[in-house]
Amino acid sequence: MQTMHRVFFDDSARLSFLSDESVHLVVTSPPYPMIEMWDGAFSDRNPFIRDALSEQDGDAAFELMHEGLDRVWRELFRVLCRGGIACINIGDATRTMGDRFKLYPNHARILHACHNIGFEVLPCIIWRKTTNAPTKFMGSGMLPAGAYVTLEHEYILILRKGGKRSFITEEDKHRRRESAIFWEERNRWFSDIWDVKGVSQNIENASSRARSAAFPFELAYRLIQMYSVREDTVLDPFLGTGVTAVAAIASGRNSVGVEIDDKMESLIRQNISSAKAIGNACIVQRIQEHADFISLYTGDKGHTKHQNSVYGFPVVTSQEREIRFYLVDFIAYSEESTKHAASYYPLENQLRLSTSMQSVISNAIPRSE
Repeated sequence: MQTMHRVFFDDSARLSFLSDESVHLVVTSPPYPMIEMWDGAFSDRNPFIRDALSEQDGDAAFELMHEGLDRVWRELFRVLCRGGIACINIGDATRTMGDRFKLYPNHARILHACHNIGFEVLPCIIWRKTTNAPTKFMGSGMLPAGAYVTLEHEYILILRKGGKRSFITEEDKHRRRESAIFWEERNRWFSDIWDVKGVSQNIENASSRARSAAFPFELAYRLIQMYSVREDTVLDPFLGTGVTAVAAIASGRNSVGVEIDDKMESLIRQNISSAKAIGNACIVQRIQEHADFISLYTGDKGHTKHQNSVYGFPVVTSQEREIRFYLVDFIAYSEESTKHAASYYPLENQLRLSTSMQSVISNAIPRSE
């Protein structure tokens, strides 16, 4: 199996290099309107935003910033296939403009715009970020009624183009069955509240901005497992440091990334080169966690009714019987540094098949270069 990964340094509001309905999943985190670190990026694209900010007109700046993002959402709707999903990580903003402190509801504004474009809005995920200490506060502290709650969370908005995606051919159905997730993963990942640790933001000397605002690998990886199947194409129109591309490689999906800041190229390439080690370790960890879960499950409820037909280990449901894992063999670069190819081999090539989960783990070691 081989997947392709392309990076374009371009404006994400103009995806002319992508055909209609050529993408299966979008995983992205745009610049956050009314967060000061993004003021310059928004103002460079629309000087009226700079004027609004200088005049302390927060409402006007907020709307102008979102009008720029609206053009991206319209392009995403065009390139997504029928039944394709868009996952947008966004946080609301708090800011004082003039003498007024208020919240700017980015997530609500994006949902409203995407609904008008034609997206179906699905239940969202609240990503609870453990970045603020519980003793922090804003405003007058212990004195009512001038204090404000701290924002400890962001949103992952889930949007769909049209109804449920159809899998028509036998090949499509087979890829879908192989791409299934474990029962216990489904129960954890499809919760509407996630506690996922954030990542280091410092990227000075690698970009025209000092912080990346990147979401963690685990967040992108989960979403790709949940809403796409093997060999699908995943798009990130705000690629940043390349986390979505890394998660796509680890998942056996193709990817397209768009990033307006070409100073990010070396960092993106560096991160993509780490995808083999990250992805293969992630697969081994998933199997180990499944082994631990099965040990507890069988101790409490007895043997499961089903087993995986590829590896022989027990699973809870019949939908898990054809789960198959592909390890990254190598990542190759074309003469154009913005194109990468990842090659894979089935995990069972490295296994002595056994019903013992520990046997699976001990032999699930990526082969050397």
